[in-house]
Amino acid sequence: MSNHKINIGNVELISVSDGTGDREPTFVFPDSDLAIWQSEFSELLDDNNHLHPRYGSVIIRSEGKLILVDTGLQAPGGTLIKELNNNGVAPDQIDLVVMTHLHPDHVGWNFSNGLPTFPNARYLAPKSDWEYWVHPDIYKDAEHIVNQVLPLENLNLIDLMADEYSITSEIMTVATPGHTPGHVSLLITSRGEQGFVLGDVAHNPAQAHYTDWNPVFDIQPELSRQTRHNILDRLESENLMVSAGHFPTPGFGKFIRSGNRRIWQGV
Repeated sequence: MSNHKINIGNVELISVSDGTGDREPTFVFPDSDLAIWQSEFSELLDDNNHLHPRYGSVIIRSEGKLILVDTGLQAPGGTLIKELNNNGVAPDQIDLVVMTHLHPDHVGWNFSNGLPTFPNARYLAPKSDWEYWVHPDIYKDAEHIVNQVLPLENLNLIDLMADEYSITSEIMTVATPGHTPGHVSLLITSRGEQGFVLGDVAHNPAQAHYTDWNPVFDIQPELSRQTRHNILDRLESENLMVSAGHFPTPGFGKFIRSGNRRIWQGV
């Protein structure tokens, strides 16, 4: 890997980010214990015992298509467009924007100054997530849906993805609900190799072992926990390369067994 790039067969993945957050670990994971963070995951904490989750996206090249998965938060100081440019990608070159789900930190750069940030792209969203978020009782309290998602429909720029949706013949969605009702991950299959774009099935490497730890942002916590158990078991057993958006830069790695623990092995 160089410059935060990996290949899954013929598919190229480039890790980019819109910056990082700043949170107390026990706020993000109410079921966790600060003593465990300090003793087992001190490398993930700063001097104030805070986490800095990455607002990660990934650029994918597949079958001549340039695909951006998730569009960050567009908070002050957001770096996504700069990082795209640093990797030789201009916003008008993106063919498809794929949203794993419709939380604010995954749709933030859909629009800039009232115009589509990626003017030549189609935007893809999970159908079940769209149906949840556009309900009047939900979007009335969700400014990011009003500003960054609903205008896509008005401009006829959005397509809704049903289950097991083929983005290209090498990339298919996998239903991974719980964090949001329609959350999806991506399975990449090319030349006998496979990889997985995790989305928010897991937010931190600590969840490799403490898989029951749910983030406070989960909409359906019990379903999220079950999905995480199932998916991380699969990723470990199949030894798949994973792109994990909130994990430390570059977010590429594998879930592997080390003694009696599952751990995240970054690359």
